Amino acid sequence: MLDKELRSMIGKVKDGRMDRRAFIQRLAAVGLTAPLANQILAIGGVAMAQSPSPYPPTKRGGGGPLKLLWWQGPTLLNPHFATGTKDQDGSRLFYEPLASWDVDGHLNPILAAEIPSIKNGGLTADGKSVTWKIKPGVKWHDGKPLTADDFVFTWAYVSDPATAAVSISTYADMTVEKVDDLTIRILFKNPTPFWANAFVGAYGCVIPKHLFADYKGSKSREAPANLAPVGTGPYKFVEFKPGDLIRGELNPDYHMPNRPHFDTIEMKGGGDAVSAARAVIQTGEFDFAWNMQVEDEVLLRLEKGGKGKTTYAVGGDIEFIAINFTDPNTEVDGERSSMKTKHPILSDLAVRQALALLVDRESVKKAIYGRAGRTTANYLNGPDDFVSKNTKWEFSVDKAIALLEKAGWKAGADGIREKDGKKLKFVYQTSINGPRQKTQAIVKQACQKAGIDVELKSVVASVFFSSDVANPDTYSKFYTDIEEFQIPMTQPDPALHMKRYTSSQIASKDNKWQGQNFPRWVNKDYDAAIEAAETETDPVKRAALYIKCNDMLWQETVFIPVMHRLTVDACATTLQPVVSGWANRTDNIQDWYRGA
Repeated sequence: MLDKELRSMIGKVKDGRMDRRAFIQRLAAVGLTAPLANQILAIGGVAMAQSPSPYPPTKRGGGGPLKLLWWQGPTLLNPHFATGTKDQDGSRLFYEPLASWDVDGHLNPILAAEIPSIKNGGLTADGKSVTWKIKPGVKWHDGKPLTADDFVFTWAYVSDPATAAVSISTYADMTVEKVDDLTIRILFKNPTPFWANAFVGAYGCVIPKHLFADYKGSKSREAPANLAPVGTGPYKFVEFKPGDLIRGELNPDYHMPNRPHFDTIEMKGGGDAVSAARAVIQTGEFDFAWNMQVEDEVLLRLEKGGKGKTTYAVGGDIEFIAINFTDPNTEVDGERSSMKTKHPILSDLAVRQALALLVDRESVKKAIYGRAGRTTANYLNGPDDFVSKNTKWEFSVDKAIALLEKAGWKAGADGIREKDGKKLKFVYQTSINGPRQKTQAIVKQACQKAGIDVELKSVVASVFFSSDVANPDTYSKFYTDIEEFQIPMTQPDPALHMKRYTSSQIASKDNKWQGQNFPRWVNKDYDAAIEAAETETDPVKRAALYIKCNDMLWQETVFIPVMHRLTVDACATTLQPVVSGWANRTDNIQDWYRGA
C-alpha cells in the first residue's frame, strides 16, 4: 500500500492544501514521472487531470481534405488483429476507445463520460475494479446506439483464444460486466495498480456487437467488417485498398462538438520513408507523414525552404535487434522456429553477448538518427522511474573476440568461427528503409571483424509487419536468426510493453503467430516478476520489478537495444496535429485541425 507520507500528500491535494503541480514535482524529486504521479492520485481518490484542449475550430467540418501518408500501408482494419502500428493507426480512424493518452501522458476521455476516480465512484480503494460511464448519445456509423453490451462483447470476443486477437493479454485476468446500458464494470482477479489498460489506447477500441457477434472465435477472420469498419469515430468508412489506401468522410453525428475539422480523410500507404518526407516537407502533396525513419541529415536538408517540418515527441519507443531462441531452419509439425527446437548457435549466451558488443550505437546515432535517437542499453526506456541504471552498453570488437574464443568458437580456414562443426553464420532481417539497412551494414562490418558471417535480408515493410498468417516473412514468425525493428510504447506505463515476453505470449502456429513473444524466450523468473508487478500497489516496488525484468532481458541478451527513438513525423506548416509520445499517431485524430 502507499506509505504514510504519500497518503498525507494525497490528502493535502484532495482538500486543497497542495496543488497537483506541487505533488507531481515532489514525486519527480524521487524519480516518479508525471503520468505515474497522476495514476497515484487517481488511486488515492483525486480525479485525474486532463490537459486543456487546444482545439479552436467553432464548427464541424470546413477544413477540406486531410491527406495522410503512411509509407507502411495498413493491411486490415480490425484493431484487435493489428500486429503492427500501421494497422492500429488505420483502424483508429474509425474505431474508438473509452480514453486515450494525451500529449502530457494524461487520460483523455473519448467514449467515456468521465475518467474514473475514487471520488466519482469509478475506482475502488482495493484496486480490484473500475467502473466506466459511457458517454450518452454515441452512435455507430450505421446509426445504431453504442451501449454497454458492445463493451462486454468486445471483452468476450478478444479474450476467446479461438479469436486469436493480438490484444488478448490486455483483457486477460478480468471480467467485464454490464451495470446498465451506459455503465460497465471491470473486475480484476487481483489488485491492479494500472487499471487504465482495457478499453484505453491502442488495443482499447470497442467493436460493434451487432456486426461481429456471428464471427467470434474460430470464424473471426471471416468478418466483412475486418476490412469495412463501422465505428464511432470522427470519420466514416468510404474505401479500403489493403496496403494502399483508406478513405473516410466526416461523421455528421460525431459525439464531440465542432469535430472533426476536416471534411474527408485519406491515408495513403506504400512507398518509403524518404519519399514520404519529401511529399510533405518539400512538395506539400500530403499534410502529414508517419514515422520518419530517415537519416537526420536528409531531414535537415529537406527542411530548408520546404513546405513542412519535422515534429518530435518523447516516449519509450525502442529500436532493437531481437535474438531467435528457436531454430528457424528446422520444421516441426509444419512450424519453423518451433518451441520444440532450440537455436543451434544462439542458445550459447557467449554468442549473444558477443553480438551485443558488436553493435556500434554511437556510430548509428551519428550517421543515422541524430536528433531522433538516444543510445541505450535498456529495452524499457520510459517513463523515467522505470528506467534501469544497472545496464551499460559497450562497443568492442576485441572483447567480442575474446568472449567467443573463451567459449570455444575458433576461426576456421575461411576466417569464420566454428565450434562442434557449426559455423557462426546468421541471417539478419529487417524491414526495408534507409536507416535500417545502414544499421545492418554497420553491424555486419563489426561482425566480419570478429569472424561472424552475416547474411542481410530486407523485407518490404508491408510484408514484414503483415498480419497474414500465410506470410513466411513476418517478424512474428521470425524465420531468421536475428531481426531488427521497433516496438512503440503506446502508454505511459510498462505493463503491456513488458508482458509481451512472458511464456504465455509465445508466437506459434496454435495462436496463428499472434503471440507477442516472437523471440520465444522462456524465463520463469521473468514470468513471476511480471505477475508480481501487475498486482503491486506500492509504486516504488512496482518500478523495481519492471527494472528487474528489463535487466533480465539485458543479461540474457534477448534483445540488443540499438536506439531509444523519439517519435518523428513530417507535418505541413499549417497542420496542427495532436501527437503523443505515449500513444499511436491517430489516437487523438479528432483534435487535429489546420491553422492559419
